[in-house]
Amino acid sequence: MNRAVLLAISVLLLTAAIPPAVFAAVPPDLLAASRQIDQFPSSKGQGSESERLQRFFDLHWRTRLLGSPEYSTYIGHSELDDRLGDASPETIALGRRLSHQELAALDSIDRSRLMPAEQLNYDLLHWRLEQAIEGDKFPSELMPVNQLGGVHQDVVDLLAAMPVRTVKDYENRLARLRQVSRLVDQTMALLDQGLKAGITPPRVTLRDVPAQFESLLTDDPAKSPVLETFQQIPDGIPAAGRERLRREAAQIFQSQVAPALRKLHDYLVRTYILGARQTIAMSDLPDGRAWYAYEVKNATTTDLTPEQIHQIGLAEVKRIRQEMDALIAATGFKGSFQEFCQFLRTDPRFFWDKPEDMLRGYRDIAKRIDPELVKLFGKLPRLPYGVTEVPASAARSQTTGYYANGSLAAGRPGWFNVNTYDLRSRPKWEMEALTSHEAVPGHHIMYALIEEQGELPDWRKWDVYPAMSEGWALYAESLGSDLGLYEDPYSKFGQLTYEMWRALRLVVDTGLHAKGWTRQQAIDYCKANSARTDHDIEVEIDRYIVWPGGAVCYKIGELKIKELRAWARKELGPRFDLRAFHDQLLGHGQLPLALLEKSVKAWVAERKESQKGSPR
Repeated sequence: MNRAVLLAISVLLLTAAIPPAVFAAVPPDLLAASRQIDQFPSSKGQGSESERLQRFFDLHWRTRLLGSPEYSTYIGHSELDDRLGDASPETIALGRRLSHQELAALDSIDRSRLMPAEQLNYDLLHWRLEQAIEGDKFPSELMPVNQLGGVHQDVVDLLAAMPVRTVKDYENRLARLRQVSRLVDQTMALLDQGLKAGITPPRVTLRDVPAQFESLLTDDPAKSPVLETFQQIPDGIPAAGRERLRREAAQIFQSQVAPALRKLHDYLVRTYILGARQTIAMSDLPDGRAWYAYEVKNATTTDLTPEQIHQIGLAEVKRIRQEMDALIAATGFKGSFQEFCQFLRTDPRFFWDKPEDMLRGYRDIAKRIDPELVKLFGKLPRLPYGVTEVPASAARSQTTGYYANGSLAAGRPGWFNVNTYDLRSRPKWEMEALTSHEAVPGHHIMYALIEEQGELPDWRKWDVYPAMSEGWALYAESLGSDLGLYEDPYSKFGQLTYEMWRALRLVVDTGLHAKGWTRQQAIDYCKANSARTDHDIEVEIDRYIVWPGGAVCYKIGELKIKELRAWARKELGPRFDLRAFHDQLLGHGQLPLALLEKSVKAWVAERKESQKGSPR
């Protein structure tokens, strides 16, 4: 899901009266919510500070959903399912203004008069708003399309995520299809503004984007991925109604959606890609070094510098490489590390011949893991999950696999999306580690459990700190041995390869964006230290190039979780309970790493206190 970062405007607007014409293009209810936030400080004295905090959280959450109807759909709120978000300059400006308004509203609440749990929620949102304001000067919204997503792919994913129960659900889809041309025009305006300012993704990463558009622009509307959900209308809707909905969808596609996507495709091919920058580092953008440092800080929730992260990565690469070399020796293989990796990349025994067989293989792994999860958790989520294919329209430039959140409210399971493009780049030995990361005990367990924590404010259930979420998923890979995985030495090498890959990310991400590395230098470094295939490595490197800082959070978060586990085990000794430790980690929503550490240390102190005087 791509989300534009909103444009900065002056803090002076905070208390200024705003003429109605200034935000004439803004959705009226979003503008009304903004005015309520602006007036919130005047509510001081109207109820307790706890009550005011709850009212503010409700208003913050409502405003957030109004600002991104797509986000509202993904988390299971259906009241905005007939809308697409607005990317006009007016709405972008208002969105950034909201960060200042909300911070002023939050500051009007007396934190000292809140309960400890409320103070934690207060502090988290305060930090979020301060981070957003700090990022005002970095115009990420000017790069709304890249090989990983954009309006073209977002529409497909969004329609697929919507409810499929009633005629109204499909009428909402039709309403959204009618808005695609408007959003395309707004996207083109942002792209053109970025092109003129020299703020674009690197040209090399855009090579597959035209083909992504072309895969959607089929002669027969029914065969376009855009309208795929209209081919799956449930039988509970009468046949005449199903036919009408499909007919209207096809008409809107032919008259509005396809022309808009074709226009954007042609602009990309004839103008944008040709004018996109040929450099690859974020540091090459205007104020790029500060921009990259900001992205790293946001992703890791730490004050680590790019250079410090680079050095951590080098140390981790060295450590993991020693484990890999020892495992190779234990298999009896007589060649070099590179020869062993070449063997893993090329031997037919490690690859599937049919996509459906690969999918079945992943589903079998998930079924083997499921009954073992009680060994690691005292509490498991109710939300189910499944394994499905990455859409063919996006598969060439997508990663090996990814998790898409489910929603109890929407009745939608979590999905582990598996990439079946180019089967010779998808070895079997990586499958157990990838399933552990993307599905269980990784992303699905975390996100589903947090949604089910009724005591959290709604906004916190969906608040993401990548260092914790991705750190947890990487840590989850290391739990495979407790679940009966990695019994085959090649699969164990696959787990080490995945851990190595996250260490490599620390080195190559900072190398690319802060130390002047070339794309080929990053590719060669990864080839020298991992067994992943050439296509997989190139797709991943291009991902890091257009997602600066995003890749470094995995290893930083995992190292912190492992550090906390080792510390808790030492402090509690034989009374350390791994299930209770995991429940504690995931029992308070996502947190920045410093607060995660504080939470674990408080838990250990409580357990120590409760054990005083108890029989040993």
